[in-house]
Amino acid sequence: MPIHINRREFIQRSLITGIGISALNPISGCTSNNRSAMKFGLVTYQWGKDWDLKTLIANCEKAGALGVELRTQHAHGVETDLITAERLEVKQRFADSPVTCLGYGSNFEYHSPDRNKLRENIEQTRNYIKLCHDIGATGIKVKPNNLPEGVPKEKTIAQIAKSLNEVGKYAQDFDQLVRVEVHGPLTQELPNMKAIFDQVTEANVKICWNCNDEDLLPPGLEGNFNMVKKWLGDTVHVREFDEGDYPYQKLFNLFEGINYEGWILMEARTEPTDRVMALKEQAAIFNQLLANSKEG
Repeated sequence: MPIHINRREFIQRSLITGIGISALNPISGCTSNNRSAMKFGLVTYQWGKDWDLKTLIANCEKAGALGVELRTQHAHGVETDLITAERLEVKQRFADSPVTCLGYGSNFEYHSPDRNKLRENIEQTRNYIKLCHDIGATGIKVKPNNLPEGVPKEKTIAQIAKSLNEVGKYAQDFDQLVRVEVHGPLTQELPNMKAIFDQVTEANVKICWNCNDEDLLPPGLEGNFNMVKKWLGDTVHVREFDEGDYPYQKLFNLFEGINYEGWILMEARTEPTDRVMALKEQAAIFNQLLANSKEG
């Protein structure tokens, strides 16, 4: 029997026993130790979109953002058209630096009622999972992005969950996580994310908390957090800590309360003149939020 079949069976048993993907890859979100090990990093969304790979790694190192989620069609050029040697070069660049490549922040989505479009998104997800493996990353970010009008809500939720199970099974063979961003009209409401994950069976499919205003809808931040905390993965997306009125300190306190060990990734929206300095400033605020959460 092929090794990957045994591995898959083990993961399925882990869902029942509570072992989870952490038994295979020590990057799970919630842990049983007595200290938090939250770490600060960057999503290349805005502040890193026009940095080539060498510059991206150097700037993250300068700013103290030691984990990075790559986005498609950005100047780093890490895409599925890279040949084997080029993929190994990317892997080595990160290995030679203190910066961890967390993987890919894709736009693949699974809510479309168009079967051809759905299948295309699933197949492209598989291609990028292979890329993540080849460059030494640990996972891919995907998202539900809507609940289409004219389609029963329950049908779309079941379709999204089924698709996540399919790509999750594929990702297991490459030791990758599937990180599901809380995103999109309606699907970014936490009760709907819970409804999706109630049907997710693959232990390596995890939620990426996204710091949306919808997090504050009834039953409030703590209630929504508790609703999905058992599925939280190793990445969280945040915006600039000193912009807007999202209750970041309360969020950090909640993560500290579950001994969270994941990456807090800056998905910045502003356009500062000096992005490296701006990232340093956000790292300093991150450190203060973290320190405050430990004192609480």
